Amino acid sequence: MKTWILKGAAVSLAAFLAAGAASAADYTLNINTALATSDPLYAGLESLRDKIAEASGGRLEVQLFPNSQLGPDEDVLEQARSGAPVAVVVDGGRLAVYQKEMGILGAPFLASGYDGIRRVVTSDMFEGWVDAMADGSGLQVLSFNWWQGERHLLTNKPIGGPADLEGIRMRTPGAPVWMGTIKAMGATPTPLPWAEVYSALSANVIDGAEAQFPAIVGAKLDEVISHVTKTGHINLITGLVTSAEWFDGLPEDLQSILRDEALAAGDVASYGTRDSLAAIETALTESGVTVSEIDTAPFREATAPVYDELGYGELRDTVRGIAAGQ
Repeated sequence: MKTWILKGAAVSLAAFLAAGAASAADYTLNINTALATSDPLYAGLESLRDKIAEASGGRLEVQLFPNSQLGPDEDVLEQARSGAPVAVVVDGGRLAVYQKEMGILGAPFLASGYDGIRRVVTSDMFEGWVDAMADGSGLQVLSFNWWQGERHLLTNKPIGGPADLEGIRMRTPGAPVWMGTIKAMGATPTPLPWAEVYSALSANVIDGAEAQFPAIVGAKLDEVISHVTKTGHINLITGLVTSAEWFDGLPEDLQSILRDEALAAGDVASYGTRDSLAAIETALTESGVTVSEIDTAPFREATAPVYDELGYGELRDTVRGIAAGQ
């Protein structure tokens, strides 16, 4: 058996047991996600698992690990780079360290809704980034059309504009584009794994967070925050990313099946998310959380320099044009 050097004790044990589990399939892919099984995106992963089993005639098996059972996204990405048969649902900001262009997908106010950003992540330009990342960093995108919704501010006080975020320690992923966005919005970015957000809010380690509606209820954050301010500052499109070495070792027909079914399942997940948002917002309100609509123009203005600061100024216009169908 090939030995992989895995980072993180929890990751090592879980991934080793998963990879070594007995299976009748010729190949097994273990998919990690930070999200709960109640999240609409998880229904897409279940669809992917079932469709791949059917399309491959049982030769390729997908196993699902919700709630970050295999560890933080960054650790699972490193496992994948070393050739392990693992995949993770991850945002472009975290991938920017491997392929810079990917980071723009997490940039502020890039696009709204699913259909426009789907055009971007199924474009020839994006496929060029996919090939470059596989060749240069050993990470293979299966599909990147896993839309989780627009991110909003989660706090215990009303937020009307950037000035109200001064001094607020706000949880964010550690990627530069996320941290730059939150800082530009007026808060103090505080990187933490998603699994630690509930306890950090409860213990006042952080003062707020930002997330999309399904993730708020999936992590039960409505129990530890009182206000959701609908800024929609990041349109969260994520991708299913695995090991390029492992992927290249699959027979060509299984490679095609995996990418085709990942794209189809991403649509299942994304449209399921879209259809769930109104009901989730209603449920949050009924639970006592104040959900507020505000003028987002001050936040748009404040975050505009983030593109140039990270070197995405020219690419921004191209991506927005593709999203608009131009």
